[in-house]
Amino acid sequence: MNAQMTSRVQRSFSRSFRSYHEAANQQARIAERLAKDLQRDGAPTHFASGLEFGCGTGHLTQRLCAQFAFGGLIVNDLSPEAYETAASFGAGFLCGDAETVAWPAKPDLIASASMIQWLPDPAAFLHRAARALAPGGWLAVSGFGPLQYQELVQIGSAAKAPGLCGPEVLTAAVEGILNVVSAGESKQQMQFSSPRDVLDHLRRTGVNGRAQKPWTKSSLLSFNNDYVRQFGGKDGVPLTYHPTWIIARKPD
Repeated sequence: MNAQMTSRVQRSFSRSFRSYHEAANQQARIAERLAKDLQRDGAPTHFASGLEFGCGTGHLTQRLCAQFAFGGLIVNDLSPEAYETAASFGAGFLCGDAETVAWPAKPDLIASASMIQWLPDPAAFLHRAARALAPGGWLAVSGFGPLQYQELVQIGSAAKAPGLCGPEVLTAAVEGILNVVSAGESKQQMQFSSPRDVLDHLRRTGVNGRAQKPWTKSSLLSFNNDYVRQFGGKDGVPLTYHPTWIIARKPD
């Protein structure tokens, strides 16, 4: 992300830090699955060193610490408020843009849940992560695919993340460096009573940081009418989540 967009996204997530953990139930499910898949796919019970990008309020941090032991764990986030997450789990905190901060050398685990979609080139980031891992190290990363928030996209919203990509992009990014153990995608829909509730969900999870225009009475009315006309039903209106993920290991 450029500096202006990075700053905008950081402010959005900082504003939503107190509401994110409860509101981001899809992200919580994704983090739980990622940690379970890492365990199922044969990762060791103890890592000498771990590095988590985009820790946020700790959905993935909590699950990693519950299922694995660490000689040392460093967590990163764009928002300085995430220092609280690091402190809660006895981890070191690395604040800043994951693309530009200095990474610790040769971690045995690099993990990230629901962050890479905010990067302009997730494949380049994963390639760098693959190269950074220690021999025998593990990679466990999730992002979101092109169907993420498809309802918003179809009615012209500019709030979607820039780095949406399918599992084939994730696997190609580490090809020749890591052995892919598993990769996949799923599609989930949340139901809301109204489009205004969708907007409230986005606000509480901080994912509207790329939106560049403030709402007016007329634009809000137009958004509501378009959403209901195209997607409304007896259960309200849907919002699509399209998580994608990869688990991979570096040869010894």
